[in-house]
Amino acid sequence: MGKKTRQVVGIIPSRYASSRFPGKPLALIAGKPMIRHVVERAQQAQSLSKVVVATDDKRIAEVVASFGGEAVMTAEKHGSGSDRLAEAAGILGLADDDIVVNIQGDQPSFQPRVVEQVAQPLLDDPALPMATLVYKIVRPEEITDPNHVKTVFDRRGRALYFSRATIPFTRPGHGADAEHTPDYYKHLGFYAYRKDFLDIFVTLPEGEWEALEKLEQLRALEHGYPIQVVLTEYDSIEIDTEEEIRRVEAELLAAKAGGVS
Repeated sequence: MGKKTRQVVGIIPSRYASSRFPGKPLALIAGKPMIRHVVERAQQAQSLSKVVVATDDKRIAEVVASFGGEAVMTAEKHGSGSDRLAEAAGILGLADDDIVVNIQGDQPSFQPRVVEQVAQPLLDDPALPMATLVYKIVRPEEITDPNHVKTVFDRRGRALYFSRATIPFTRPGHGADAEHTPDYYKHLGFYAYRKDFLDIFVTLPEGEWEALEKLEQLRALEHGYPIQVVLTEYDSIEIDTEEEIRRVEAELLAAKAGGVS
């Protein structure tokens, strides 16, 4: 029997309850539920062998089934998207060396190319446990906005820290007032995990930094696991308000007018 081919599987955690935007996955954007936009974009990623929605709500599962997508039902009380991701990977029977890509269910206009970008480091380096995406900030208001998580990383591209605060901080008399203005990078929330590490990750106790910042990726750093940072040229809007839905609709209409799918 030949050796089993390693899979790269895209899983989209999607829950109905949300303190800021209940029912967000089913919100209509340009006439389609948000979750459908996400699934259809993920299906355009050539590296993925499968795209699955992991949900705890039958309404979401039924909508996904209605347009021919695949969904698995997961437990209601998961503390994080990674917990839901790990359960779904287990339900799907993925092998330890398969790569699981966490695709954000509230970024309906993401560029499918980013899926391949975030998975590539794990394909290149079998010892690497996880990778994630960052984007160089171009909108000044995002630098100080705690909803846009900032990242710093070393010269190999390994993450040093993630924060809701502005990092790096520039002392008075430095930065914009001096010759050098630092670049700022925001975290886009797409992750690639090796499946065996994902199983480990969800058993690790919550770290102190994670508890303070409410950023689960800090758990990996605090426990000594490296995260490879991939700098992408593609930004992605995260939906948390009706205003952001309008912004995505405008972006989609502009892309359609320009002949871009």
